[in-house]
Amino acid sequence: MMNLRPLHDRVLVKRQESAHKTASGIVILDAASEKPDQGEVVAVGPGEILKDGKVRPPDVKVGDKVLFGKYAGQSVKIDGVEFLVMREEDIIGVVEG
Repeated sequence: MMNLRPLHDRVLVKRQESAHKTASGIVILDAASEKPDQGEVVAVGPGEILKDGKVRPPDVKVGDKVLFGKYAGQSVKIDGVEFLVMREEDIIGVVEG
C-alpha cells in the first residue's frame, strides 16, 4: 500500500465495510446502500497548528474506530482502496469497547 502522511490535523480513515445482505437474506446493491459513517483511523497528522505556533497533538490514533458525519471528508483511492481524508474536528467520536 502506498504511504500517505496526513498533514496538520487531518486524519486518513478507511470506511467500515457495510453488510450487503439484510437479516432476511435480501441482497442490497452497493449503489442502493448508504455509505457507513464509521471507520478505522489508518494514519494521523502531527496535529493542529495553533495561532501561537504550537502544535496541539491529535486526540485520535491509528487503529481507533471512529464515527463521522455523513458528508465528512474527501474521498481518495489509494491502490484501489477507498479512504476518507478529513479534519480531526469532523470526527464525532471514538467507539470504545
